[in-house]
Amino acid sequence: MRRALLSVVRGPVLAVGSLVCSTVLFLLSLVGLVLIPLGMGVFLTPPVQRALRGYANGRRRLALRWGGVPIAEPYRRWPRDLRNGPVGQVERCVLLLRDPATWRDLLWLPVDVVGGFVTALLPPLLPVNFQLTRALLAPTREALLAERVERLYASRHDAVDSSASELRRIERDLHDGAQARLVAMGMSLGTIEALVEKDPARAKELIAQARRNSAEALTELRDLVRGIHPPVLAERGLPDAVRALALRMPVPVEVDVELSGRYPEPVESAAYFAVCEVLTNAAKHARARTVWLDVRGARTDEGDMLRIAVTDDGRGGADLTAGSGMAGIERRLGQFDGILAVSSPPGGPTLVTMEIPASVLPAPGT
Repeated sequence: MRRALLSVVRGPVLAVGSLVCSTVLFLLSLVGLVLIPLGMGVFLTPPVQRALRGYANGRRRLALRWGGVPIAEPYRRWPRDLRNGPVGQVERCVLLLRDPATWRDLLWLPVDVVGGFVTALLPPLLPVNFQLTRALLAPTREALLAERVERLYASRHDAVDSSASELRRIERDLHDGAQARLVAMGMSLGTIEALVEKDPARAKELIAQARRNSAEALTELRDLVRGIHPPVLAERGLPDAVRALALRMPVPVEVDVELSGRYPEPVESAAYFAVCEVLTNAAKHARARTVWLDVRGARTDEGDMLRIAVTDDGRGGADLTAGSGMAGIERRLGQFDGILAVSSPPGGPTLVTMEIPASVLPAPGT
């Protein structure tokens, strides 16, 4: 009953909005396209199309909010180095005309004027209105494939850069840490060999120092190995690895893990280091008093997911575009088509959600 009453109210509002807004935007779009050969359309088309895309996105949100019909945005991303002035307007106009989504929006407008008006005006047909909007405004299969190829290209490029950066870090840590201590220990052993008969007391001091250097070198090597692939992760899997990580944090971390098995090693490694980065940010930058970590497997329409949520009661204000930590997590997850979402209003709390498409490995012997 409540849904029927809402449809009676929402339908006429949507019908009038469709008739007015779609008609005006369609006429302005046609005028802009006609005037392009004369030069004036180059300056008229970009603002009109921005308004059209804003209107189309509003209708996408209405379809989700009122009808439960999700509609993704199909628009191509613009380069960041677009110029200003007349040259920039020409570039924007060309990008808009080359985007297939622009022409689908234009096709949708007259359909919305007629079909959208009728289906919205009659409350029983309101779900048909949302499905009609989805049919014309949702990304096509070709657009989804092109976006996926572009994202895979970017993620693979980031993976190569990350691997090179990681190799440089390992080389630097070995050179400045364990290698230097091992060289010093070798020199000490040479001195001990010369002093063992002449000055036994001094030789004993150097032996003790060499023992300390060997212990410190071993600790640094263990830390280096832990930074590459933690032994606990390899031996006992992601649940115990994140629990061990939580115990090393300077703030209390409440861990809730529900996984039915092991995931592929690269996926577990990416998830582990992503959790490590988020927990470090919560303790270091957010000034959190408590952190909640939730790790579980989920089954969605798109397949199996490894879903991770990190919540803290810190000061909030986390930004994906600020700093390299979150960007590094995005690059790490992007190698597996994973996503990162952050909700962090000023004053907190901060919620970081990560999803990685992955399936549990079959148990040994099955």
